[in-house]
Amino acid sequence: MLVAGDAAGSARAALELDTTVSHSARIWNYWLGGKDNYAVDREAGDKVAAMLPSIVAQARADRAFLGRAVRYLAGEAGIRQFLDIGTGLPTADNTHEVAQRVAPQSRIVYADNDPLVLAHARALLTSSPEGGCEYLDADVRDPASILDAARLDFSRPIALMLMGIMGHFTDAEAYPIVSRLMAGLPAGSYLALYDGADTNEAFNRAQQGYNDSGAVPYYLRSPERFKRYFEGLELVEPGVVPVPDWRPDPDADPVEVYSYCGVGRKT
Repeated sequence: MLVAGDAAGSARAALELDTTVSHSARIWNYWLGGKDNYAVDREAGDKVAAMLPSIVAQARADRAFLGRAVRYLAGEAGIRQFLDIGTGLPTADNTHEVAQRVAPQSRIVYADNDPLVLAHARALLTSSPEGGCEYLDADVRDPASILDAARLDFSRPIALMLMGIMGHFTDAEAYPIVSRLMAGLPAGSYLALYDGADTNEAFNRAQQGYNDSGAVPYYLRSPERFKRYFEGLELVEPGVVPVPDWRPDPDADPVEVYSYCGVGRKT
């Protein structure tokens, strides 16, 4: 286990960085307006955006859903513990920042296995004095190790955040991972999830071209297949919907993106 701020772990991760080759986490950071990216990432991000102009809007809509979901969980649902797996690079309004604005005593555990993210782990530790924030070097493909290492109170509800990560796995891998994680959480816990959907043919072709390039594949799913993640859970209204349609802010501009999301409660 590596807790964020572990100097040896951060040093190890920093040694593995290659700033001459673009990296998907840094490209995503660039699309979100972050500062943890390099010229090679911005160049690659601009090329993708030129081929698929909606990608920047999609990245920002996905991130906005995270904020709305966390505000709901920390506010209306009263959740005070969050397990955010596959968190990626920190930008503005990370899970702990949003949660602790609502409830300063919120405790957040992030988990990721990307060396680049490990190198930036200390940035995640700007917790409120009343709450807590830690980082685990862990792989979502091993749910038991994450549940064992997360320093949370498993007698109280926990919100499991899987934001844009399960698309990296086939159905045969993804659904069991989510089921095992939720099985380890107490009643009253929540699952919040979004990922890319196969609802637009141009987006589907662009994604297939990306997969065929030899990059780590990302699998788009139909809305019906998204609902499988929430089997056995009580869906929070409005259910499984495109990310801009989940409890949108009153002043939100309409945007068409190809991601679906949902929040469900374990009863």
